[in-house]
Amino acid sequence: MEVACTMNFSMLGFTVRMLRRGEVLLLLATALALIVANSALAPAYFAILNWHGTPDFHVPLSPLHFINDGLMAIFFLSIGLEIKREALQGALATWPQRILPAFAALGGMLLPAAIFTTLNLTNPAAMRGWAIPTATDIAFALGILAVVESRVPPSLKNFLAALAILDDLGAILIIAFFYAGTLTLSYLGAAAVLLVALWFINRRTKALWPVAIGFILVWYCFLQSGIHATLAGVAVALSVPVSKLETLELRLAGWVIYLIVPLFAFANAGVSLADVVPANLLSPIAVGVALGLFLGKQFGVFAFTWAAIASKWGAMPEGATWRQLYGVAALCGIGFTMSLFISSLGFANAPAAHEVTKIAVLAASSCSAALGLALLWRKA
Repeated sequence: MEVACTMNFSMLGFTVRMLRRGEVLLLLATALALIVANSALAPAYFAILNWHGTPDFHVPLSPLHFINDGLMAIFFLSIGLEIKREALQGALATWPQRILPAFAALGGMLLPAAIFTTLNLTNPAAMRGWAIPTATDIAFALGILAVVESRVPPSLKNFLAALAILDDLGAILIIAFFYAGTLTLSYLGAAAVLLVALWFINRRTKALWPVAIGFILVWYCFLQSGIHATLAGVAVALSVPVSKLETLELRLAGWVIYLIVPLFAFANAGVSLADVVPANLLSPIAVGVALGLFLGKQFGVFAFTWAAIASKWGAMPEGATWRQLYGVAALCGIGFTMSLFISSLGFANAPAAHEVTKIAVLAASSCSAALGLALLWRKA
């Protein structure tokens, strides 16, 4: 147990250090996307992202599609590996460890979804975005917490990491069940056969190349099956044994944090303000996303955490105060990467709605980060 805990703290510390540096790239990529999308380069920016080749040479996946469905599958592979590691030997290895963050994650998904649904219930098209405010961006949240790392107890870092991981798991399940297309059973069957084969191969060799080849093949089957292709990453992660799980996670970490996530931000955060109708910023969709993330997340996480502690189902993180716990709850309103990703799924055929949700996500995430930082800044 002591060895497992040491490995967990070492891995978490490594991850936080990487996130601290990667967060800067993420912010720069977001700022650059907004600048380019509102400059003379905007036509070229949007044209390149949506390029499908020439009349004589058609490209099936545009650069935007390749980033969102291809590279983000590697992001989901990384998330899947992290979830599995934490569940087997980390912050989610035992039921007592799981209860408090599970309550917090559940509250942080239910209340934002309820706020959005209340405001958009009469509009079926708008309801495609109900899950946008339910997601927490683990990179940003842990990155902000790292800024005040010396002012908060280590237990809060572990609590936020476990909460965000369970939140990611919830987002994965939402994408799988609510944003799937028409299923093609032949490709699903092929993916299942490949995953079973990969499970056996991974237990007979320490080499990582079977994971790489299997990932590509399973990703293609998912792409053709109707299930979102990014979920191939999660499925492949489940086939990786403990013996090489951490090695693969470390190999992927730099690519995901320093390249894939910033590239996703640059491709998806660009909003041309000239194309946004001001009245749409106060539309039920935009308000539902903004209030869901900023208010729903912090109230939902804190209320469900308080209920778990008050009922003695969970224990207060060691050395933490209620103010610090509320500060962590506020950080959960940073939706960014996953919220933008779900928005791209929900409003794939409604570009105007997708544009205003981008603004709502950016605004709510910024406010949540500022509030969380302010609450956690003071030691006492």
